[in-house]
Amino acid sequence: MQTSSILLAMTDDERWASVQRRDAAADGQFVYSVATTGVYCRPSCPSRAARRENVRFHPDGQAAQTAGFRACLRCRPDAPPRAEQQAAIVAAACRRIEAAESLPSLDELAADAGLSAHHFHRMFKAVAGVTPRAYGVAHRAKRVRAGLARSATVTEAIYDAGFNSNGRFYAESTGLLGMTPSDYRAGAPDAVLRFAIGECSLGSILVASTAQGVCAITLGDDPQALLRELQDRFPRAQLQGADRDYERLVAQVVGFVEAPGRGLDLPLDVRGTAFQQRVWQALRDIPVGRTASYADIAAALGTPKAVRAVAQACAANTLAVAIPCHRVVRQDGQLSGYRWGVERKRALLEREAAT
Repeated sequence: MQTSSILLAMTDDERWASVQRRDAAADGQFVYSVATTGVYCRPSCPSRAARRENVRFHPDGQAAQTAGFRACLRCRPDAPPRAEQQAAIVAAACRRIEAAESLPSLDELAADAGLSAHHFHRMFKAVAGVTPRAYGVAHRAKRVRAGLARSATVTEAIYDAGFNSNGRFYAESTGLLGMTPSDYRAGAPDAVLRFAIGECSLGSILVASTAQGVCAITLGDDPQALLRELQDRFPRAQLQGADRDYERLVAQVVGFVEAPGRGLDLPLDVRGTAFQQRVWQALRDIPVGRTASYADIAAALGTPKAVRAVAQACAANTLAVAIPCHRVVRQDGQLSGYRWGVERKRALLEREAAT
């Protein structure tokens, strides 16, 4: 029923245009048959183009078979669409990575999928948004974070998570955990966070920094709620209230909120997965006064199918305005969710557009 309604919603000219450009997005919406060959195909079939006068359109393969046509052996129109097949292959690879004691090699994962290493690597990155290795490292880092809370030693947590050597994990731990594993396990007792809370036209604003740079810029209506959120993120860190020098940094952030044309160039302590950090850097590359869609960001990263992952990375951003996730909109230009409220997002975009 759903396929028929989609078919009726398209004209023959639109279907023919999809066939001519081999549009994979149209797969599953209809099939087309060719009178001279007696076969029917999916719109994305790579076979030699047929003449328009020999082509008929059908809502599905069953209708084409009833009309006397057989399935194309090249595009296999009765199999799931290619995007679904690729998603299933990547999901299976992810499950193997997650279950393995040590990270499987690219060749091993590709062999399981029945693909060449190059093809598998490109497909995995397009679907998942990161390479197989980056996915494996991020997953094992997640296991380390869980293990640090229950293991007797840091080394035990690292090896239980599947790292063959603690040297490799320590080399990457600061970017993945935001601190050394020992500090993370202890709740960052030695980390010192300077912070200050101010007011701007968008409400209360909290800015906090580690020795590496600004690690939090948050907006809200309740200053105490912003402080509690910071304490929850760093439960055992030493929080130091702002001195006069630090208040000048907060004023710089407030100044950018009020007048985006001033620009904002601050050292940042950015903590996230490899893919999140790629997304956040792409956001910082969007000029003041411009917007981009989630699909635009995914395409710019070379992962056009990772639109949902881009949206999740935007939602995970804890550095308002410094990492300008407010400049990302839906494909139709409409505003979507924003961690600090859609109205604040609209206000920021209006000020930047005026600039």
